[in-house]
Amino acid sequence: MDFVEGHVLRTTDIAAAVFDEAQRRVAGESLVDVLAEIHSVDVDAVGLGDLGRREGYIERQLKRWWSQFEQSKTRDLPVLEDVYRLLKARVPDQSSATIVHGDYRLDNTMLGDDGRVAAVLDWEICTLGDPLADVGLLMVYWSEKNDQVEALPSSPTALRGFPNRKEVADRYAERSGRDLSGLDFYVAFGYWKLACICEGVYARYVGGAMGSGSSGFEHFGDQVVLLAETARAAIDG
Repeated sequence: MDFVEGHVLRTTDIAAAVFDEAQRRVAGESLVDVLAEIHSVDVDAVGLGDLGRREGYIERQLKRWWSQFEQSKTRDLPVLEDVYRLLKARVPDQSSATIVHGDYRLDNTMLGDDGRVAAVLDWEICTLGDPLADVGLLMVYWSEKNDQVEALPSSPTALRGFPNRKEVADRYAERSGRDLSGLDFYVAFGYWKLACICEGVYARYVGGAMGSGSSGFEHFGDQVVLLAETARAAIDG
């Protein structure tokens, strides 16, 4: 770790104030390039070969998040259960094992004044596994104008200048050399995983764990259903 100067683009207001359209394009492309670089690291050569199990990443993730959902369950959510069964039945073969960040998105990086990624933040759930899980989740977080469902409120990527999802995916495929023909599965998994996380937050809110007078979590219940429905739609493209 080291001290790094830079900008964290957490909202559209911040992104619009800090960067012009050309810099936003640089930021989007740099974000993709850095992810491809992370996935190209020789984990054995840098001493990270034992960071985690290499195979069966998606299976382990499905088990983990399903278990967390069941432990915090406060209501019936048939769509979330349906998507779980579909994902479990369609897990693709894992082509390689790389460093997986686990929550790679624009606001988990710090950008320099030129728009290029200066640092990648929030590594607490990184492990070894399927690199396409990072790409799928990045697609989930990558909002575009007129999206019906936003994984993050006020996402800067909807601003003019940022590449669109297709451009992001195409650039990653070019930089990494990986086949993204099965990306729909990983996008669906990303939406489903986020739905499970949000349901845990909602369950804590309903149970009073957020403290008396807490607000701002009421919409999480509806958001969970929207995310799960989007995951189901994404499974078949």
